[in-house]
Amino acid sequence: MNARVLVFCLAFFLAAPLFARDKSDLLIMKNGDRITCEIKGLAGDTLYIKVDYILSTLSLNWSKVDHVESKQLFIVKTQDGLVYSGTLSTPETLGGRPIKIEVLESSEKKVELEKPQIIKMDETSAKFIQRFNGEIGMGFTYSKGNQSTQYNLNSDVNYPRERWSAALSYNSTLTSSTGSTASTRNEIDFNAKRLLRWNNWYYAGLADFLQSSEQGIQLQSTLGGGFGRYLKNTNHANISLTGGFAWQQIDYQKSSVPNTPTQNVGSALIVASAKLFYFNKTNLAVSGILLPALTEPGRVHFNLNAAYYVKLWSNLNWNISVYGNWDNRPPPGFSGSDYGSSSGLSWTFGNH
Repeated sequence: MNARVLVFCLAFFLAAPLFARDKSDLLIMKNGDRITCEIKGLAGDTLYIKVDYILSTLSLNWSKVDHVESKQLFIVKTQDGLVYSGTLSTPETLGGRPIKIEVLESSEKKVELEKPQIIKMDETSAKFIQRFNGEIGMGFTYSKGNQSTQYNLNSDVNYPRERWSAALSYNSTLTSSTGSTASTRNEIDFNAKRLLRWNNWYYAGLADFLQSSEQGIQLQSTLGGGFGRYLKNTNHANISLTGGFAWQQIDYQKSSVPNTPTQNVGSALIVASAKLFYFNKTNLAVSGILLPALTEPGRVHFNLNAAYYVKLWSNLNWNISVYGNWDNRPPPGFSGSDYGSSSGLSWTFGNH
C-alpha cells in the first residue's frame, strides 16, 4: 500500500508543472472588477481561475461574470448537448440584452452562445499531457479496541475532447482486525462516451474489473456498451441514462470452494448516473449499473458507487463514499453482497 501511495503522489507532483500556462486571460465582473488570470474551467456554475499572486485556485460564480477574453483553447458544452472548441471572447451587446460568449473555432468560423446556455468549459491544449484532469484521494481509520484498521485509496483521470470523453478510475479498500482475515476490494473502471448528432444523445462503452474477498471473487470482468441520453444537463445537475448489453466473466477463489467453475454471463445493461452541484461547496455523484442476466434468466447483478464531496480549501476536498455489489444467485458457498463506506481527503488536479 505505501509503495502505491508514494508512486501516486510522486507522479502528481512531478506532473503538476506540465499543466501550467501564462495567466493572460481577462475577466470583467458585473460590479466592474477586472481580473487577469488563467481560466481553468467551468463546472457546476463555478468558474475556476488561477491568479499569479494567489497560491490557490479561485472559484467565481459564473452568473457574476460579465466579460471573458482568452486566447487559450477551450471545449465548450451547452445545455442542448452541443460542443464547440476554440478561444473565447464577449461581443458587445446593447443594454438589457443577454450576455453572449463568442467561441472562435477558426479564423473564419465563430459561434455566439448565450452565457446561461453554457454549462461546462474544459481548458484544453494542443499538448496531450495538458488535456487531463482528475483527482487523487486517501483515507485511513484505526481503532485500538479490536485493533481494527481500514484504508482506502481512490483516483480518477478524465480526458475530455470536443465530441467524446474518456475516464479511468481506481478504488481500493482494505479492512483488517484482530482475530479475522483481512478483507480487500479493488476495482478498476474505464468508460468512454461519444456524442451523436442528436442533442444530448451518445453511445458509450465500459470495462470494469473487480476483486472482492468478501464475495470470493478473484476477478470479475465486465465489458459492455450501448446508447444513452442526458436527461438533465445544466449548471446544477447532470443526469444520464444508458441502455445496452454486457458480458461478464467471473473467476471465484478456488480456496474458498474447490472446483468452482469460471462463470460467463450475458446480460442487458442499464446505467444510471447523476451529478448534483452546489456552487463551489459541495457536489454529489451517484452511479448505478443494473445487469439482468439474459443467459441465466432471473439472475441480476447490481453495482453502486456514490460519493459526496465538500470543499475544504483550494483543491483539497473531504469526501464520504459508498460502494456496493450485489448478486442474487452467487455459486453455493459464496456471499451475494459486498458493501461499505469510507471517508478521507482528496486533491484535484487539472482544470479545477
